Amino acid sequence: MAQQAMAQAQAAQAAMSQAVMTQGTAAEQTQTQQTLAVIGAGSYGTALALAVASKGAAFKVCLWARSQEQAVLMQRERQNAKYLPGIVLPPNLAITSDLAATVAFSRNLLLVVPSSAFTQTLQAIKPYLTSEHRIAFATKGLEHSSGAFLSQVVARELEPLELPVAALSGPTFASELARGLPTAIACAGTDPDFVADFCHLMHTPTFRVYQSSDLIALQLGGAVKNVIAIGAGMSDGLGYGANARTALISRGLAEMIRLGVALGASERGFMGLSGLGDLMLTCTDNQSRNRRLGVMLGQGMSAAEALMQIGQVVEGYHMVQVVRTLALRHQIEMPICHELYEVLVNHKNGAQAARDLLSRELTAE
Repeated sequence: MAQQAMAQAQAAQAAMSQAVMTQGTAAEQTQTQQTLAVIGAGSYGTALALAVASKGAAFKVCLWARSQEQAVLMQRERQNAKYLPGIVLPPNLAITSDLAATVAFSRNLLLVVPSSAFTQTLQAIKPYLTSEHRIAFATKGLEHSSGAFLSQVVARELEPLELPVAALSGPTFASELARGLPTAIACAGTDPDFVADFCHLMHTPTFRVYQSSDLIALQLGGAVKNVIAIGAGMSDGLGYGANARTALISRGLAEMIRLGVALGASERGFMGLSGLGDLMLTCTDNQSRNRRLGVMLGQGMSAAEALMQIGQVVEGYHMVQVVRTLALRHQIEMPICHELYEVLVNHKNGAQAARDLLSRELTAE
C-alpha cells in the first residue's frame, strides 16, 4: 500500500510538472499573459501567489512547495490547509515541488522563504537560471552568518549572472492579503525597469504596490522591525501598558534609523511602508509571530516553549543577534536591541531588562 501511494504521488508530481511547463510555454507565446513563479509555499508565499492569480486567467502563477506531499495535497485540495485553510486556490495557480519546472515557468521569480534558507534556495535555483530571469524576494531579514543584505546575497550567490533584483517589504499579514483585504507594500531594487514591471505585476485592486528608491532602508526595516516587535510584545506581556509600548516603538524606530544611515540608507527611507508602517503593524497586532513571542516571554514563558507553541519561524528571534553584531561593528547605540539580545540569547529576566533600559542616563531625543 505504501509503495502504491508513493507511485501515485510521483505520478501526480510528474503530471503537475508537465502542466507547469506547458503553462509557462503558453504564457511566453501570448503577450497578454503575465507569469510569476513563487518559491516558498508558506502562508506569505501562498498569499502573494494568490494575489497575482486573483487578477484572472491571463495571469499564470506557479507556486513551489519544498515537500512533494504538500504540493500534491495543495494541488488536489486547492487550498493551503496548513497555513491558509479555507482559501481557495484558483485554477491559474499551479503547485509543484519540481524546482526546475518552477524556474522554467517564468522569468519573474519571487523567493518567499525564511531568511535562514535564503542562501541555500539561491544555490538550488542557480543551475536552472538564464540571463533572462529576474529575481525578486519577499523574505524579510539579513543573512544570518554575515549580516549582509539579501540583495547582496543574490548578487554573490548568482555570480557571474547579473540579474535584476527587487525586494518587497511592508505591513502585510498573509491571511489578510489572501482574503483580499486592502493592503499596501513597497518595492525597491537594482533595476528601475524591473521594479516598475514587478509593481504592475503584483498590483491588484486590493493590493497596492509602491515603488521605493531606497533598497537598503527597505531591507533593513523589514529585519529590525521584527526584533523591536518582540520587545513591544514583551512590554505588553509584562503589563506595562500603552505608554510603554508606544515609547518602545518610537525609540525602536530611532535605533532602526541610526543603523540604517550608518549602512547607507536615507532617514526618509524608514518613514514609509517598509519602515514605520511595518513596524507599527508588527508591534501592535497579535497576528505577528514576533509580537506573540514577546508577549509569551513577558508572561514568563521560556523562548523555547514560546517558539514551540507558535510553531512557525519567528524571524526576529534569529535577527536579534545579527542586528546586535551590526550595531557593534558600526558602533551604533541600539539599547533596545541590546537588551532583547540579553533576554533571548543570555536569558536575562525581561523585567530586569526593562528596568535597565529605563535607568539609562538621560539623553536628547
